Formats: sequence, C-alpha cells, structure tokens
Amino acid sequence: MDALISAADSALRTLFARPRASRPCPTVPEVPDAPLSAEDRAMSGALMRVNHVGEVCAQALYAGQSLAARQAAHPDLPLARHLDEAGREETDHLAWTRQRLDELGARPSWLNPLWYAGAFGLGWVAGRVGRAVSLGFVVETERQVEAHLASHLDRLPAADQASRAIVAQMKDDEARHAREAERAGATAMPAPVRGLMRAAAKVMTTVAHRV
Repeated sequence: MDALISAADSALRTLFARPRASRPCPTVPEVPDAPLSAEDRAMSGALMRVNHVGEVCAQALYAGQSLAARQAAHPDLPLARHLDEAGREETDHLAWTRQRLDELGARPSWLNPLWYAGAFGLGWVAGRVGRAVSLGFVVETERQVEAHLASHLDRLPAADQASRAIVAQMKDDEARHAREAERAGATAMPAPVRGLMRAAAKVMTTVAHRV
C-alpha cells in the first residue's frame, strides 16, 4: 500500500505541482542572452515542450519500475532505490524544461496525463519481468533520449543559448544514467523491442511538438 501511495504521489507532483530542481539551471558562462525572433521563439518553445514531455515520461517510467520492484515476490529494494534516485535527478530536468517553457512563453503539452499513464504502464511491465530487463529498459530508453537530445541541439536556434545549455546538460545526464544501469546488470533489449520503443517515441515527439 505504501508503494502505491508513493506512486500516486509521484504522478500528482509530476503532473500538477511546480517541480523544484536540486541543481541550478544550466547556463552558458559569459554568453549574454540574445533576442530571439518570433520564429526562433516558436521553434524553441515547441522543442522544449517535447523535452518537457520526455521528462514527464521519465518520471513515469522510473515510478512504474520502482513500484514493480517493490511489488515483486521478493522485493528488490536496492533496485527500487536506484530507480528512485535516478527519478529524482530527472526532476531537475523536469524543472529546467518547465522553467524554460515559461521564459519562452510556451506551454506544456495538453496530453501530459496521457503520456504519463502510458509511460508508467510500460515501466511497470518492464519492472515485473525482472531486474535485468528493467535495467535494460532504462539503458535503451536513455540511449534513445540521448540521441533525441543530440538532434535537438542541431535544431535549436543558435541564438537560444539558454535552451541549448539545458539540453546539453540533460544529454550528459542521460548518458550517465545508461552507463550506471549497464554496470548494475542490465540485459540488452531485443531488436524488435528497441524498434517498438523508437516508434512509440516518434509518435510522442511528433504529437507533443504541436499539442
């Protein structure tokens, strides 16, 4: 029951509370903010909305996997704590992207509750399969997110140094999360699973860019 209450609390805080970061928002030292054109501001706002959705999903995935680890016949509390810690660091990303959306005059996705529910379910299923698979799911997710963020660094307007600094730090953090999960005993996801994950991510990013 405690695990279910914790999962529900995580969902409510992610979707309806203002996230608070434990680390300062990344900046580019000694680089002043340049004014953005209306077109550049709209592009940055859409891309940062997609990144914010990604962080909503990250919170849900880790919460679902953590719940599954605690509900197992033999609860894997070290794994649950590992997932909780990674989720807390993802909260920094959630807070940074939300702050940047506000600064750009953009809004979060209207479909965030749907994205959260879907990601939570995927995380819970992966967690129920077993420790190695759960960690493998983390590795593949973080690698795909890292590649996605790299593509955003190519697409963000050159003048938008604030967004670029946030995305660059997020990219570094996601790569580290993947390495940590690998060291903890992850198993590689089969090619069909990786393909399905990429397809689901493509749908999410395409819709979130506009809605």
